[in-house]
Amino acid sequence: MKPILIIAAVPQETILLEQALGNTSRMRTAAYNYVEGALGKQHIIICAAGIGKINAAATTAALIERYRPRLVINTGCAGAYPGSGLCIGDLAVASEELLGDEGVLTSEGWQDLQSMNLPYLVLGDRRYYNTISLSKHAAEKAMQLADYYGVSLARGRFITVSTCSGTRQRGEELARQFGAISENMEGAAVALTCLRYGINCLEIRGISNQVDERDMSTWEIPRAVEAAQRFVLKYLEELGRPGQKESAHQTVSEI
Repeated sequence: MKPILIIAAVPQETILLEQALGNTSRMRTAAYNYVEGALGKQHIIICAAGIGKINAAATTAALIERYRPRLVINTGCAGAYPGSGLCIGDLAVASEELLGDEGVLTSEGWQDLQSMNLPYLVLGDRRYYNTISLSKHAAEKAMQLADYYGVSLARGRFITVSTCSGTRQRGEELARQFGAISENMEGAAVALTCLRYGINCLEIRGISNQVDERDMSTWEIPRAVEAAQRFVLKYLEELGRPGQKESAHQTVSEI
């Protein structure tokens, strides 16, 4: 059976997942380090790729090329936008990823890639600009699992940025512009890479902070990343049950 690849930004976001694995090996290459192991009969690969879109895309592509996983799970923490209804410690799953920075800033305001006729990816007759699809099937399975266990899990659009929002005004602008619930720095890059390779992508994050006037003394990153990892473990355990599987490729109907 093909492996499942888990990508996060920093080791704090993967430590519980790594501890749950058996038969682990720490793999080192010239460019990145990762952990390979087993959860039941499932082959799991876990990598803390580094922060930001460049690290996320490069590492995801390299590990996909090497292992051809059946599913990629992107996890970690995120900031919740005003009006999202999300609180610190809550969980969120991405329905879509939005590239919040890519575009052009004009005297009339910011315009997206579509206004520039610069698609990030072309697949057949489909062009992807600032909106990146993730697996609907995988997200729906996560929602069903959360409902079964009584876990609060919100589903909605995520925004990936290079410049984090450090004011409430900026958070409100992005939330309103894109109809999004949370912000991160890697998700769209992982999702786009998976889309390019035709591999299902699931993104689950724990809420570490509200997108407001920046004050890290109010953040609870350990709580957020623990919640996300514990839910990912439940998801993996569910996938490991007899008869449960993820399809190997995204289809047009899924996205």
